[in-house]
Amino acid sequence: MGRLNRFEEHRFVGTRDDMIVHDCDNGDALDELERRVVADELLRRNLLQTFGPDTLAEARNRGFRPA
Repeated sequence: MGRLNRFEEHRFVGTRDDMIVHDCDNGDALDELERRVVADELLRRNLLQTFGPDTLAEARNRGFRPA
């Protein structure tokens, strides 16, 4: 299974415009995220975020909620 280009090392990627975290190991969530990255120009607008450690708990700690 692939992951989002430029974020291959990260399982969880958040979108800052809606504060949603996407699990890139989930095919449906990855498809939705890839669609939004292109349609909403999220990368160009600097609206993507990764987490360290790369866990759902850390994403929630930063105010993101699961997709």
